[in-house]
Amino acid sequence: MNQPANKLFLLDAMALIYRAHFAFLKNPRINAQGMNTGAILGFTNALVEIIQKEKPTHIAIAFDLPEPTFRHKAFEAYKQQRQAQPEDITVAIPYIKKIVKAFQIPVVEKAGYEADDVIGTLACQAAQAAFDVYIMTTDKDFAQLVNDHIYLYKPPFMGNRSQILGVKDILKKWEIATIDQVRDILGLQGDVSDNIPGIPNIGPKTAVKLIQTFGSIENLLKNSHQLIGKLKENVVQYGDQGLLSKKLATIHTKVPLAFDLAKSRYEKPNETVLKSIFTTLEFRTLTQRIFGKKTSEAPQATLFALNEAPQQPTTATMSHQSPSPPPLATIHTQPHQYHCINTDVLQKKLIEHLALQDEFCF
Repeated sequence: MNQPANKLFLLDAMALIYRAHFAFLKNPRINAQGMNTGAILGFTNALVEIIQKEKPTHIAIAFDLPEPTFRHKAFEAYKQQRQAQPEDITVAIPYIKKIVKAFQIPVVEKAGYEADDVIGTLACQAAQAAFDVYIMTTDKDFAQLVNDHIYLYKPPFMGNRSQILGVKDILKKWEIATIDQVRDILGLQGDVSDNIPGIPNIGPKTAVKLIQTFGSIENLLKNSHQLIGKLKENVVQYGDQGLLSKKLATIHTKVPLAFDLAKSRYEKPNETVLKSIFTTLEFRTLTQRIFGKKTSEAPQATLFALNEAPQQPTTATMSHQSPSPPPLATIHTQPHQYHCINTDVLQKKLIEHLALQDEFCF
């Protein structure tokens, strides 16, 4: 795919922060002040990965605010069963926002709305302005926004490559005929994580069959007489709950905010501010990765374990007066990473990773 003239990346901050937090849960990153910096490091690595590899012309990052949203007003129990936010994430968020601003990337948030709605609104506005938009998230609900100019960007994780999903990919994955039917599937099956009830005893497979047959929840309710047994009973009894669930799962794209073309254009980070933050957090290798300055300290592990190829040795500059070969690279001079391979799944990932290399040694 050729890089478009206008390429906007919209990052779902909280989804990526939680993902980073759990990725480092078994191998926490503790600095000299006793702070667990894993979530901050993982998020920042993901951001740097996007900037360096995908080269967006524009980028913005959406955060949730603690205030209730219109969904809480429509359904009091919305997200009510969620566990309290981990303390390490609560501590990490202000630092992550400082890092984002130091990259000179706008932080976008709107009281009364979720980051999903903010991203949906910006994505639609940008698509109408001839941008190709990539929504970076792990949240499946964003599939409902995909069109000819809006894509889902699933970041790499544990050896899996990043994925860019367009309309055909979503239709195939969800087994539906139109993108809008994503909302119907979500409404029927509900969402345990958000406490969206759906219709009892309708899981993903049944939801797909019903939407393939009837097209939408509204049409399903009009034709509930065609159903039989317990399924018919549940659809009739909990039909309104299904409609409410569809409403709760719908990402709003008319949030009262405007896409700021100038502010979202990515240029470069504020080196002084970013280095200062990284010094506080003890992100020495990340500093080297971004600014190219060598450090003798051991590097921090990336969020994408077993995904990146080993870094190649840097050839020393040879003096025109001395044709002697450069010194050999050693573990003390080259960035490297440590990973704990302590499960069958991780062993399998390691084997798959090594199988792709030209050579390796123990």
